[in-house]
Amino acid sequence: MTRHVFLRAAAAAAIALLAPSTLAAQAVPPPAAPALSEAALIARLTITIDSLAGRDEFSGVVLLARAGTPVFQKAVGFADREARRPNTVETAFNLGSINKVFTATAIRQLAAQGKLSLDSTVGKYWPDYPNADVARQVTIRQLLEHRGGLGGNIFGAPPGGTRRDLKSLRDFLPLFVAEPLQFAPGTQQAYSNAGYLLLGLLVERLSGETYYDYVRNHIYNPAGLNHTAHFRSDSLPAYAALGYTREGGSVARNTDLLPGIGSSAGGGYATPQDLARFVQALREQRVPGGPPTGLGAAGGAPGVNAVLEGDLPGGYDLVVMANLDPPAAERVSRMVRGWLGVKDDGRVIRRPGGQ
Repeated sequence: MTRHVFLRAAAAAAIALLAPSTLAAQAVPPPAAPALSEAALIARLTITIDSLAGRDEFSGVVLLARAGTPVFQKAVGFADREARRPNTVETAFNLGSINKVFTATAIRQLAAQGKLSLDSTVGKYWPDYPNADVARQVTIRQLLEHRGGLGGNIFGAPPGGTRRDLKSLRDFLPLFVAEPLQFAPGTQQAYSNAGYLLLGLLVERLSGETYYDYVRNHIYNPAGLNHTAHFRSDSLPAYAALGYTREGGSVARNTDLLPGIGSSAGGGYATPQDLARFVQALREQRVPGGPPTGLGAAGGAPGVNAVLEGDLPGGYDLVVMANLDPPAAERVSRMVRGWLGVKDDGRVIRRPGGQ
């Protein structure tokens, strides 16, 4: 199975590297003028989404907003194919690795509160961490930057159990904690889901809250994200979409591939409106430690693909969420960026092994 994530390069650097004070002080350049009028853009989006849906290449929602207000929203396909429950503009979708944006934000908040230093090692905050090499050598900043060298397959099952038995961040720890470092920390960059799981566990140790409570109390609630959460995969709310994959050759639910609950590396859920609200909350500085508003992030896995793009030319924010395999959502976002005059010049970072 292939899981992946991308970040626009400039935003990726800011998300991973900048301290909270730097983020607050960074000036955001005004968005460039779009290559298309809004009416032409909406017309193209409508035709394209209908065409892709007609070929069963897109099932989900596209939302285009300006200054926090949607100017275009369209839902196609089914949230539950068996029950013929359609997707709507209020459907929640699996975010994949977009959750890493929230995890990095939580770490920067704790750094701003003096509860951690980005350049201290894991062992300073977890002295008995069960991998001495990681505890002694890997810094928090290296984890944020995917330069810590942590390996391990977080998409496996715990010993003697199934994916459904992964019901807390601690349950994921045996999937990677004993793995040797893939390289000397800081010497290379390799996408690491295990690194972001470790960051989530540090959030729990340093905040005294579960990771899920922390991001709800300190990120989702301040930003007004009322339909963003980590749901148990066996009890999704009625407004959440089921994922469908073609990896087995025919369309099937991705249920057996999901953990009991998502993690700090990915697998939470949100509605398109909530993601648009998040970018607007960043503009209004309602989320301490948040990334720049020009962030571009995505996540993908079997039956999961979601894209969030802020500050596109014309002042647009774009959310594309799909309950199909990649590149269902990414294909649409690439088209929109092209229509707005954004050159696809290799500034997108892609890593295998993401979510």
